[in-house]
Amino acid sequence: MQLHYAYKISLLRHVSTLRSFRCSYVDECLLLRTSESFFVDQKLPTLSRTFLKAQAYTSILISAALNLLTSPMLHITSCSAQAPYREEFGSLSSDHYCPSNDQELQCEPRNSASATAMRSEWIECVRRARIVAVLALLLLVTFLLLGFRQWQAAHQPLFNDQSIAIHEVSAHVNPGFIFKFEPRSSQSALIEEGPAKPNGAVQTRGDASSEESDEMSNTSAGSDFASPATPLPPEIMSLKRLEAGLHNARISMRKIAFIEKNRTREKNGTRALRAREDQAKGYFPWGPIYKDASIFHQSYVEMEKRFKVFVYPDGQQPLVHNGPCKEIYSTEGRFIQELQDKNPFVTKDPFKAHAFFLPFSVSMMVSYLYKPNSRDMGPLLHFVKNYVELVGAKYPFWNRSEGADHFMLSCHDWGPHVSRAHPHLEKQAIRVLCNANSSEGFVPYKDASLPEINLVGGHIPAALGGLPVKERTFLAFFAGQDHGPVRPILYKYWEGQDDDIKVFHKLPADTNHTYQEFMKLSKFCLCPGGYEVNSPRIVEAIYNDCIPVIIADGFVLPFSDVLDWEAFSIRVSEKDIPNLKLILKAVSESKLKEMQERVRQARRHFLLNQPPQPYDLFHMILHSVWLRRLNIHLKYQ
Repeated sequence: MQLHYAYKISLLRHVSTLRSFRCSYVDECLLLRTSESFFVDQKLPTLSRTFLKAQAYTSILISAALNLLTSPMLHITSCSAQAPYREEFGSLSSDHYCPSNDQELQCEPRNSASATAMRSEWIECVRRARIVAVLALLLLVTFLLLGFRQWQAAHQPLFNDQSIAIHEVSAHVNPGFIFKFEPRSSQSALIEEGPAKPNGAVQTRGDASSEESDEMSNTSAGSDFASPATPLPPEIMSLKRLEAGLHNARISMRKIAFIEKNRTREKNGTRALRAREDQAKGYFPWGPIYKDASIFHQSYVEMEKRFKVFVYPDGQQPLVHNGPCKEIYSTEGRFIQELQDKNPFVTKDPFKAHAFFLPFSVSMMVSYLYKPNSRDMGPLLHFVKNYVELVGAKYPFWNRSEGADHFMLSCHDWGPHVSRAHPHLEKQAIRVLCNANSSEGFVPYKDASLPEINLVGGHIPAALGGLPVKERTFLAFFAGQDHGPVRPILYKYWEGQDDDIKVFHKLPADTNHTYQEFMKLSKFCLCPGGYEVNSPRIVEAIYNDCIPVIIADGFVLPFSDVLDWEAFSIRVSEKDIPNLKLILKAVSESKLKEMQERVRQARRHFLLNQPPQPYDLFHMILHSVWLRRLNIHLKYQ
């Protein structure tokens, strides 16, 4: 809207000036009419200023060409109708392209000399007009290209066609529920009644930040975020401010995508040097392990700047606000615990939250509600259904979006099954799951894949990393129990069959190496699925600089929105297990070295730090939720 308005003003200025001055020199016209100060005064971006100047130049040149063509024609038409002809041809001279307005055309009687002069002037004027017309045409083409590029930038998907893009799915909320919402005594911590207002609206606790207010004022009048003519309840205005901030985040990320797509690529050595310089100031994503490092970085910056999560305070431990912080389900417990502490992403004001966390733990439910060997998941489903209905009845936020801006997190294999307790939890809400199986209802653009980490004793191994590839003894290694349909095939073909590929049900008693040492001595670490597709061996391999070999059809890999797993892992189809050695042997030594370096670089994204560090596992989980929240656009009907 601002761009269109600025262009109209500039065009009117140029046209009015041309009409009033009728400049003699086209160059002088261009210089006067394209004053840089006008574009600077508008405080427009560089691309927008270039866009406007191209349009202005085009309009001026077209007007000049028309003047040059029509002025001699009018003169000849006027003079040819008179007799006797006059000699003068206006004020047209060798220094002028067109006659001035305040000088009348006077025709002298035609003679050969005057006719020749007139024809010469006419030919010269037409020649110059043609030149100007060609220039105008070229600038018009430039203007059209710039317009297309700017449109393309506004519609550029964030993570190209290989990963999640910003779809901005509209989720119309229920306005009636918001309008009828009244504070209850149990909600005093959430909403406070403010001074009486003419419309009887409820005063929310805490106003939106000044940054969000500025974003609202900067949004175009024609957008969904423009201030309405009539006052709206604070609950609605709060949501509009949040959506305005998300809208600006999308624009910022698309702008980076547009710049990255069209800029000239630097040499790899220069980019690597710049990346190392950036790392000295703090980590900056770079290199082939990312699908687009610059867009990921911009998205991460926007997340740190804006993203707020509200954790529902309802429920009691151990089923809610608690989780295992060691062993196989430690990712689930650590994340829940981190959001209970004073984390900067957590807000106590739900009206400032972009996403809402349902803090129940499926692992703890299995421990306390499930009867062993009963295969009865009824108690777990009943608990989850009641919890969702509780927050839906007590707060307005679940019902306004039908759960689309809510998320649950589970690293237990039963996480997807438990989510079916409530239809909106399964179909609408964001499910962050270790068991991310696309063949069992996992939706990559809505749900997020969570890495499974086995923290023995609750601590990350102290000895991270390992030997270079050329010093590793074994081609591949796996040791694990006979779980699921894939591992029996692996045992059948490779257990005890080859000295290069070490596959065990259980480590032999006479071996001199521990489980971790086998990983450090192997070039590849086999990561077959168990009862479900996920496996903690992927992260274990990354911790030990061992290239993961993922054998699990349908497994959506963690953080695949931004990480390019093909750069630092091998994926083998379950049907290709008999050809496993041929596949691994086909990877050259130079490629192995390159992939190991990338594994080492990717490690930071799988570390559970306390307190969390930038770009570590906690932040990567939040970033996955952030991306999916960007895909939702809450609107009021």
